[in-house]
Amino acid sequence: MGRRPAVFIDRDGTLTEEVGYVNHPRRLRLLPRSAEAIRRLNGAGVAAVVVTNQAGLARGYFSEEVLAAVNATLVAQLEEADAHLDGLYVCPHHPTEGSPPWRADCDCRKPEPGLIHRAAAELGLDLGRSALVGDKPSDLEAARRVGARGVLVLTGYGLGEWEYRRAAFRVAPDHVAADLLDAVEWVLGSPRA
Repeated sequence: MGRRPAVFIDRDGTLTEEVGYVNHPRRLRLLPRSAEAIRRLNGAGVAAVVVTNQAGLARGYFSEEVLAAVNATLVAQLEEADAHLDGLYVCPHHPTEGSPPWRADCDCRKPEPGLIHRAAAELGLDLGRSALVGDKPSDLEAARRVGARGVLVLTGYGLGEWEYRRAAFRVAPDHVAADLLDAVEWVLGSPRA
């Protein structure tokens, strides 16, 4: 059986509203067309995998229990909308804040590719046929490092990053999309050979 493509999805500002540190499950809100985007991937047989930096754990803004509760809420909200994530991978580290084990110079904090490589190994994914969707330049850099396409969404920080800071991007997006659903439609409509 061949390895399947994936769309890796940043959480805050891409899949869910950017509200700062999500320190309670009730602060987590899906963006309007996110569930539909995940359903499109589910229907196309493309893995939907969240890859998210959550340094608030290292910084002491929330506990492991709160992070687990917030991610469980995310999964539940999507399931209620008949949308299913194939994986959810979190980097809880920060290179200079907090204390070990959370303060760490890790290989999983985007733009480092560790989370994506772990997901690909565990889920049997073809990174060359995959894409990463996010609202920050670090997402585009992570995509480039694993040979996937990078899509910048104009939700979350994306609009400001694209309008005012794109000259400083180290990696240009392969596509700029209004939101996650537009990004998914672009990915599904432009298959890689």
